[in-house]
Amino acid sequence: MNKGLIFLGVLVVIGLACFLGYRSIYNNAVTLQEQVTQKWGDVGATYQRRADLIPQLVATVKGAAANEKGILTAVTDARAGISSAATPEQMDAAGAKINTLIKATFEAYPDIKSVANFSDLQAQLEGTENRINVARQDYNAAVMAYNSHIRSFFASMFLNAATFPRKDSFKEAAGSEKAPEVKF
Repeated sequence: MNKGLIFLGVLVVIGLACFLGYRSIYNNAVTLQEQVTQKWGDVGATYQRRADLIPQLVATVKGAAANEKGILTAVTDARAGISSAATPEQMDAAGAKINTLIKATFEAYPDIKSVANFSDLQAQLEGTENRINVARQDYNAAVMAYNSHIRSFFASMFLNAATFPRKDSFKEAAGSEKAPEVKF
């Protein structure tokens, strides 16, 4: 009878160890699967940020450049009026026109900003592409951790392949090795 109780105790301990091991493997697989899903969502959110941000930045840069083009055209046309002036009075009038134009222009738009806007656009493009790259790398790391776990010896014996399928790493689209064209 004493041997029977020992045998039963050993079975209970083995059963409990198996249950706790299975629970640990299962819960870890669920956590890793959810991390993969979350990381893929981060990739999508970063793509959406790019899709929302870049057209707005390009429109801002285009608008600033068009405004500055108008300013420079007006100043150039006014200067051309000086060179075509035949009399000192016409030169004074053209000079006064240029001064008034420049003063009004620079009070309304104090410094030429298109070069800075283009630099800001470049920085935003680079930052956005870096964020996308980091999100993709984080996703691939999460996929690797998940796939490693579900394919490990004990996990592969206990986990249902339909519930925990193998995930694919990020795959680049055909032609993505070419940089996208930004048109101004």
